[in-house]
Amino acid sequence: MPRPLGELEDAVMTRVWQWNRPVTVREVLEDLQQERSIAYTTVMTVMDNLHQKGWVRREAEGRAYRYTAVSTRAAYSAALMNEAWSTSDNPAAALVAFFGMMSAEQREALRDAVRVVQYDDESATEAPAEPRAEAPAGPSTEPSPEPSPEAPAEPSPEPPAQPEAEDESAGPPRPPGR
Repeated sequence: MPRPLGELEDAVMTRVWQWNRPVTVREVLEDLQQERSIAYTTVMTVMDNLHQKGWVRREAEGRAYRYTAVSTRAAYSAALMNEAWSTSDNPAAALVAFFGMMSAEQREALRDAVRVVQYDDESATEAPAEPRAEAPAGPSTEPSPEPSPEAPAEPSPEPPAQPEAEDESAGPPRPPGR
């Protein structure tokens, strides 16, 4: 089960997520030192702990390691929200309280996300179309294709506009260590 990162762990992971490339302890140290005094060994220990917990992977490069995030910040946040919600003795009340804390912009983002998930659910439950013979290669003389005989009799609603994702190639959020 995911647990919230500590303050220093979060500061380190923030840099790893923002840079979105393999990083060294020295790079993270130099960036953190712009905000606070911190020792190399402290950052090295935090990054090693993050590796042990499954938040970062590392590869040796000479005498140092390069660390890369295992998941996105969005996946981390989603895992924390799911954990908090699933441990509530009244999940519906917890959601209502959470929604009440949201700004109008956050609620609109939530509505967009729900529409995307509903569209994805509807797409996944549709029967696959029958294979059709392919049209001959070359430019089409028709302005648009004719509806297929398999098309539903009723018009289907337009899919909602999908908000841009942080990293669409990352797949569904999966908390580290599971």
